[in-house]
Amino acid sequence: MSKSKQPDPLAPRPDLDFSKGVRGKYAGRVKQAVNIVILDPDLLDTFPNSESVNEALRGLKKVAARSIQAPSRPRKAASLTR
Repeated sequence: MSKSKQPDPLAPRPDLDFSKGVRGKYAGRVKQAVNIVILDPDLLDTFPNSESVNEALRGLKKVAARSIQAPSRPRKAASLTR
């Protein structure tokens, strides 16, 4: 029977000096390079990869652009005669 090794509480620790560290130094680069979106499990069969999500969003973008650009037609007044 093997026991999991636990660190020796009396062992010397490395001297980690974070006093000269800069908070968020690379945050801008990471934000530009990584864009993660979490899909709900019920959508995974429809959108199994990034390509399928991007394709669907591009289609939605086209439909939205057409609906914004389409001029609205005036409605005809309903006839009140019977």
